[in-house]
Amino acid sequence: MTQLTEHSAPLSSAAALERGRAAALTSAVLRGATAAGLGLGAIAVLVMAMWITSPFPDSGAGGALHIAAGLWLLGHGVELVRPDTLSGTPAPIGVVPLLLMGLPAWLAYRAARDALEPDEGRPQLTGLGAVCTVSGGYLLVGAAAVLYAGGGALTAHPLRAALTLPVLTVLSAAAGAWTAHGCPRVPLPQRLPGAVRRLLARTVWAPAGRRGVVVAGRSGAAAFLLLVGGGALLVGGSLVWHGDPAHTSFVQLAGDWSGRVAVLLLGLALVPNAAVWGAAYGLGPGFALGTTATATPLGVVGTPALPSFPLLAAVPDGPGTPLNWAAVGVPVVAVLAVAWFTVRVAAPPYARCEEAWSARGTALTAALGGVVCAGLTAVLAGLAGGPLGNGRLAAFGPVWWLTGAAALAWTLALGVPAALLLRLWRLRERRQKDVPAAEPPAESLLATGAVARGAESGGPGAAWWRVPWRRLAGRRGAGEGAATPGPLAVSEGGEGIGGVDILDALAVAEAGVGAVPDAGGTGGKRGAGGTRGAGAGGPEAVDPDLDPDFEPYDFLPAEAWHERGAREARWAAFKEASGGLMADFPATPGPLAPEPPSLRKGGSDADEDPGAVTP
Repeated sequence: MTQLTEHSAPLSSAAALERGRAAALTSAVLRGATAAGLGLGAIAVLVMAMWITSPFPDSGAGGALHIAAGLWLLGHGVELVRPDTLSGTPAPIGVVPLLLMGLPAWLAYRAARDALEPDEGRPQLTGLGAVCTVSGGYLLVGAAAVLYAGGGALTAHPLRAALTLPVLTVLSAAAGAWTAHGCPRVPLPQRLPGAVRRLLARTVWAPAGRRGVVVAGRSGAAAFLLLVGGGALLVGGSLVWHGDPAHTSFVQLAGDWSGRVAVLLLGLALVPNAAVWGAAYGLGPGFALGTTATATPLGVVGTPALPSFPLLAAVPDGPGTPLNWAAVGVPVVAVLAVAWFTVRVAAPPYARCEEAWSARGTALTAALGGVVCAGLTAVLAGLAGGPLGNGRLAAFGPVWWLTGAAALAWTLALGVPAALLLRLWRLRERRQKDVPAAEPPAESLLATGAVARGAESGGPGAAWWRVPWRRLAGRRGAGEGAATPGPLAVSEGGEGIGGVDILDALAVAEAGVGAVPDAGGTGGKRGAGGTRGAGAGGPEAVDPDLDPDFEPYDFLPAEAWHERGAREARWAAFKEASGGLMADFPATPGPLAPEPPSLRKGGSDADEDPGAVTP
C-alpha cells in the first residue's frame, strides 16, 4: 500500500502533463482550421453579396459558393481552370491577385504566433510543433475546399493544389512561430561540411557579418518598396493619361451597379500586380502582353492580345517617347536608396573616420542589398503574372528571371558606386571637421591680454555696450603722450585695476601675463610671457572691433592658469572688486597650536605633566 501511495502522485502528474500537451496540440490544430475558415468565409461573404445584388444571376447559391472556394484557392497561388469556354478547351487562370494573397498569409501567421503564447496550466509547444499543427489544421480546410470547388465554374487540379497550397501556409506559419520566439538567430545547419561551416562562422555568422546582413536586408527591402511604389506611380499616371479608354472598358464590362462594384473590387485586388508590372517596365525588361507582344520603355513590340479590363487599358502603345523613357528614374531612385541605407550605417554621422567601415565592406554590403532587392523583385514578378487562357493569352506579366536580373544589374552598376561615393563624401567632410584650428601667435595673445582700456570716459575706451567677455583689449586714451597704466595697476577712479575690469584682469592672468602691479601705476612690469604693457613700450593693443569673432578664451593655454603669478593676479582682482573684504594671497596663516605631547613620536601620558621626572 505504501509503494502504491508513493507512486500515485508521479503517475497522476504524468497523465496531467500528457493531457495538457494533447490539449495544446488540439488547440493549435483548431487555430489553423479557424484561420482557414475565416479567410474562406470572408471571400464567400463578398461573393454571396455580389450574387444577391446581381439582377441576372447565372447560377444559384451553390455556384456562388463554388466560385468563392475557387477564389480562395487562387489567393494561395493555386492555378485554376475554367472548363466552360467557347472553344470547348479548358482555359487556365494563373494571375494571382496579390492583395487577395495577403489575407490567408496574415491569418496563418497570426494563428501560429497565437499558438505559441504561454497559457496557464498547459505546456507550451515548440516552434516546429506549432508550425506543423497549425499548418495541418489549415490544410485540412484547404483540402475540403479543393474537393468542393471541383464541380464549379473554377476548378483546381488536386495534384497542383497539393504542391502549391502548403507553400504559402507553411511559410506564413513559420514566420509567425519565428516572431513568437523573438526572432532568434538561425543556427548553422549541422550537416554542412566543416570547411563551409568555418567559412560561414567567420563571415556571415560573425557579429560583423550579421550586422552587414541586417543592413543589406534593410537596404534591399527599402529599394524593393521604392521600386514597387514607383511602379504604382507609373500605373497611376498612365491611367490618368489613358482615362477615356479605361472608363470605356469599365462601363462595358458591367451595366448594373453590382457588377461594377465587382469589377472595382477585382481591380483593387490587382493593384499590387499592376505595381509590379510597372516596376518591371521601369527596369527595362517590361512585361508580356500575350505570347506575341512585349511592352518596354522603348515601345510595344508585337501585337498585344489584351482583354477588356480597366487596368489593361493603361498599357502604353506605339513606340516609346521621352515620357516613356522617364520611367527609368524609378530604378535609379531604388538603387540610390540602397546606397543611402548602407552608408548611413557604414559612415554614420557624428562618428570619427576610424569608426567607419572600409570601402570593401561598404561595397559588399551594398551589393548584398542589391541581391536582396533582386530576389524580392523576382519572386513578386513570378507571382504577379501568369496565363489568362490558351493560345496568345498563355503568358501575361513580367518574366521573373529577366526582372530579377535587371534589378541586380541596376544595383551593381549604380548602387555600389553610389555607396562608395557617398561614403567618400561623408568621410571627406568628417576629415575637414577633424582638422584643428591653427593657434594664434603668442605675441598676439599676450598683447591682447596685457593692454588696458583708455581711462577717459569720452575716449574710445568707453565702449560700455560690449559684452563683458569681449572687453579684453583696450584702447589708448585721448592724450597720446599719457602713459598707459600697467595691466594690474589701480586706476584713479577705482573702476577696476589699471582701467581694466575684473574680467580683463582675469583674461590677463589666463594669458600668462601675471604682472605685478606697479607702485605708481604708471607702467606695467614684464609679465610671464615677456611682453610689456602698452605704457612700457610693448606692442599696441588689438582692437576687438576690427575682429568681432575674436574669442581669446578659445585658445588660452591651460598651464598659464595654474601659475603662481596668474593666481596672484586673479586674487588681486577679486580683492579690489570686493572693496578690501578679501584677504591677501596667500592668506597669512595664524600661529600654529602646539602639538599635544601624546601625539608626538614616542610620547606618553607622563609628558603631559611638566613636573614629571624622566628616569
